[in-house]
Amino acid sequence: MPIPESIVSFYLRTRLWLGKKRYGTFSPSVVRVSSTRLIKGPCFPAELEGLRFVTQHTTIPVPRVHRTYPANEGRVYIEMDYIKGDTLQEVWRNPNFTSTNKQAVINEVASYIDQLRQLTPPQEGVVASAELGECYDIRVGSWPFGPFKTVNEFHDFLRGTIPIEDTTKVYGEAVTKCHERSGSYYRTCFTHADIAKRNIIVRDGKVAGIVDWQFSGWFPEYWDYTKAFYTLYNIPDWYNGLKEVMRRYDDELDAERVLWKRFDQPGDLLRTRYYGGSRNG
Repeated sequence: MPIPESIVSFYLRTRLWLGKKRYGTFSPSVVRVSSTRLIKGPCFPAELEGLRFVTQHTTIPVPRVHRTYPANEGRVYIEMDYIKGDTLQEVWRNPNFTSTNKQAVINEVASYIDQLRQLTPPQEGVVASAELGECYDIRVGSWPFGPFKTVNEFHDFLRGTIPIEDTTKVYGEAVTKCHERSGSYYRTCFTHADIAKRNIIVRDGKVAGIVDWQFSGWFPEYWDYTKAFYTLYNIPDWYNGLKEVMRRYDDELDAERVLWKRFDQPGDLLRTRYYGGSRNG
């Protein structure tokens, strides 16, 4: 017999309250609830799908999902492992964290990204969550988007549906150069989409975990590279290290930087067209 939703909700609220009292709040959406677990939420389904998919198909150290709790609008609270260690962001400027330590971590992260890139998509060209549902990425907007059957459809969305023949006039040649390529030009790769120091947990000089898979899914092969630069912070040694170990997509980064400046978060601006003026419209 299933447990009534009201009891599940009360149990969740109680655990979150006790966790905050004992451990404080990691972030508005993350609460540590025991020595080995935390609860994150509410999350869009793409994050849950991504965690389970990566756990099943790679050796990347990610939090293991233990259970979920329903939330509003199809979201979920995810109870997962708490990974002990410090974020790379916390230790990066520590004088005891040497350039050798930094390079070793960057190399390790690159090897994990390579594992993601070797995974075979269930449908070539699709831009979608791990299970071919809606994606979520703050670069695109505040709400889930897609899925898209082809990379060209995704690019069209990023441009705000501006026809490719008008793209140079609106955005310049950098965007046209990448978006006019045929749909088969770009492979679809599984992508974390937020490779930032705050999402890398280190312990004893090694990567203990990669967290925050909320933006993960099947994206054009350049997406992990360009998204790594989607930030207000300029940390030369970090970005130079990534450029040395990741496959570079300089043309695509140029195009994305134009779109970040001219038409960032297109999903929010096009929401009326795609969602009828409301999330459930």
